[in-house]
Amino acid sequence: MTMSNTGGRRKPPTIHDVAREAGVSRGTVSRVLNGGHYVSPAAQEAVNAAIRRTGYVVNRHARSLITGRSDSVGFLLTEPQERFFEDPNFNVLLRGCTQALAAHDVPLLLMLAGTEDERRRITRYITAGHVDGVLLVSSHSGDPVAEELREAGVPLVACGKPIGLGSKVSYVAADDRDGARDMVTHLLSLGRRRIGMVTGPLDTPGGVERLAGYREVLAEAGVEADDRLVTSGDYSRASGEAGAERLLDRAPDMDAVFVASDLMAQGVLTALRKAGRRVPEDVAVGGFDDSPAATAATPALTTIRQPWDRISSEMVRVLLAQIGGEDPAAVILPTELVRRESA
Repeated sequence: MTMSNTGGRRKPPTIHDVAREAGVSRGTVSRVLNGGHYVSPAAQEAVNAAIRRTGYVVNRHARSLITGRSDSVGFLLTEPQERFFEDPNFNVLLRGCTQALAAHDVPLLLMLAGTEDERRRITRYITAGHVDGVLLVSSHSGDPVAEELREAGVPLVACGKPIGLGSKVSYVAADDRDGARDMVTHLLSLGRRRIGMVTGPLDTPGGVERLAGYREVLAEAGVEADDRLVTSGDYSRASGEAGAERLLDRAPDMDAVFVASDLMAQGVLTALRKAGRRVPEDVAVGGFDDSPAATAATPALTTIRQPWDRISSEMVRVLLAQIGGEDPAAVILPTELVRRESA
């Protein structure tokens, strides 16, 4: 590194220092930094070695002026902020996406937009070009964010299939309906016949698909549908507890309950305990996600495992491909039944 003229402070190394150290032109260094196109393997290795020796760090602002890109990606959660801190799934997904992007040296910006005003501000920020693409982590029908970003030409990948947008938006999803089918089939195999359900929000893909899987399996098994055995929640612990209280009031003979998230299932367990119902002896309980909430529950939850590592890595892969010019894509990943003490 070179010394400045004032105070003896060291100036950060520049692209010129890297070129001189590597014995190549500044243009060669620039091509290496922008993907290595038209650079020989020997020159690329020389530049990479020079970067390590000099400690050179890419000036992202300067590069963005040349490429027209921000070299960053947004992680957008359109839920109230308290949901981000309560629901462990969001943190697991955020960590996975951050790690997957780090392999490409791309920073991730966390964006929380739980109100209409926040969504408008965040949408303006994104469409102004401050990020190259968006990982949309929660999408409700009627929420205009996905459609507005798509119309603005912003590369976008949703976690779960956005309702109403079909093939217009890239998405990565676990097979919610098949996972629900596996859980209800398991509860039936235990001899349970009065199986309740606490659904997720029915304006979200997970809420709709998990309820559909529940109903399909009961119909196939010849179990009469009973609307008293179905109630909705919002994926929070409190909504699970309130939902279980409603089910117990409507159908006191309920002998099992399928809950559309592990966090809600914790609330269900609380309500059953207060009502003096033993789990699984009196009421078997099955969750969905296999999040940390499943193993923290007492008893530990039988649940449906979503492959969070694959979901996050696929979301990043599809988004980077779209930023690179590829068409929208859809990826649906299998789930897995995980048996524990609650059912």
